Amino acid sequence: MNEAMEQAAVLATGLAEGVAEEWDRRAELPREVIRELGAKGVLCADVPEHFGGLGLSSLDNGQLIAATGEVCSSLRSIMTSQGIAAWTVSRFGSAEQQADFLPRLTSGESAGVAFSEPGAGSDLAAMATEITRDGDSIVVDGVKTWVTGAHYASLLVVFGRYGSGAAMAVVPADAPGVSIERVPDPLGCRAAGHSTVRLSGVRLPAEYLLGGAGMPVTMLATSPLTHGRISVAWGCVGMLRACLREVVRHSARRETFGSPLSQHQLIRRHIAELHVGERTATHACERASADWDAKRPQHTSAAVLAKHVAAGHAARGAASAVQVLASAGASSSHVVARAFRDAKLMEIIEGSNEISQLLLADEAMTVWA
Repeated sequence: MNEAMEQAAVLATGLAEGVAEEWDRRAELPREVIRELGAKGVLCADVPEHFGGLGLSSLDNGQLIAATGEVCSSLRSIMTSQGIAAWTVSRFGSAEQQADFLPRLTSGESAGVAFSEPGAGSDLAAMATEITRDGDSIVVDGVKTWVTGAHYASLLVVFGRYGSGAAMAVVPADAPGVSIERVPDPLGCRAAGHSTVRLSGVRLPAEYLLGGAGMPVTMLATSPLTHGRISVAWGCVGMLRACLREVVRHSARRETFGSPLSQHQLIRRHIAELHVGERTATHACERASADWDAKRPQHTSAAVLAKHVAAGHAARGAASAVQVLASAGASSSHVVARAFRDAKLMEIIEGSNEISQLLLADEAMTVWA
């Protein structure tokens, strides 16, 4: 197992252990925690070491994300957002842009990625945000919503229309014309800093426009979304592990009708299904990460499958965990109650269950025709 990954996992989980419930209740992550993890390359750990990252493979980074998600899904969400932003710059940025932006993301700054809009969620082609070229400048106008981590971010990777195609721009959060407003009382990942971002005539040097400008939005968005789906899927594995741990411990010590809960057949069914869910999701994530690391053509569909399988099992597993723990797990910020809320969002973000099913149906029609 990668030593850098183990050390990063110890750091991230150590900072969140015992305080994640309070972070959830306050709907706020300590900025010093984000800065510390960012400065040590943990928030985007697959960035190459020469840019300040840990150079982790997708498989090792996935294990780090799962370990973090097991303790705090809000912190894991920041890692997912930071990871997408860094990957987008790595994939589409010039050598100069990589040298400028990536070290900032591994030295304490954080980033959000702005995909969704009030009228454009799963249908990215319906985006209304515009990025226009004006001489040696670009101008960004639009509204983005549910931007994870924007509350804490110093940089925003913004997707928008660009002529007949699409483009991505790196927008400083403090640039004139940028307004960031927290999403009030989100259902899950309450401390992840989800925000609405308004961009009104934001003028930036053309160097803030990433490569690929003018390409179709699906071509631009697929790679960042694939990175995000793998990250979300590993985060769901973490939630499943947290729920399984709590259910096993609780059912072993809680007695009803003269015997431990774990000896009742209906409770054992819950335990078995949670175990199956964790194992199935883990194997799907391992396959997706292996395909990503090997640059296999099927890595995109493997990521969709992993995200769909892991999110579904996490949502069902968290519901089972709450059922087994009953009043013990019904406290709003208890780990299984948080998982119950957080996992529901995982069935929506980075491609909803329905979008995943459409994509998987397309793959099935191709493979089995």
